[in-house]
Amino acid sequence: MKIELVHLPDEGESLTGEIPKEVFDLNEDHTKAAGPLRYDLFAQRFDGELLLTGAISATFELTCMRTLHKFLQTIELPSVAISVEIGDNGIIDASEALREELVIELPNNPYCEDGDDPGTCEIDTQYLAVDNPPDVGVDNAPAQDEPNPWDALDALKSTD
Repeated sequence: MKIELVHLPDEGESLTGEIPKEVFDLNEDHTKAAGPLRYDLFAQRFDGELLLTGAISATFELTCMRTLHKFLQTIELPSVAISVEIGDNGIIDASEALREELVIELPNNPYCEDGDDPGTCEIDTQYLAVDNPPDVGVDNAPAQDEPNPWDALDALKSTD
């Protein structure tokens, strides 16, 4: 989202549009941009800064922490105020500032029940070895089957 300060009126200007989803540059398997960054902002210049106020949103494909299923969740910020330093530039690219506002709102532990189309967020009990009877065929975690390295030290007796 590039703004030419020469063409920006003193009273400000409304800006509406989209920035391609590549702006997010998320290289994670569990979080991907599923659509463009949409904005409806009012831009106004104040001395050495450009103030952007309004709404931004984007849709992301997330992985549920309980079920490991993919789901879509739209992050909407209906009332943002972003200040971008102008400096000596005649053209301001505010894309990174808008991107940061949305990325910081991504959930740390996403659950499909919070998605745009809420799903049933239940863990498949067959994967819970602790709660299953032994004849189900799910092995215990490897750490439970390994020997305890402290056993050797506990076997030593002090020779006082």
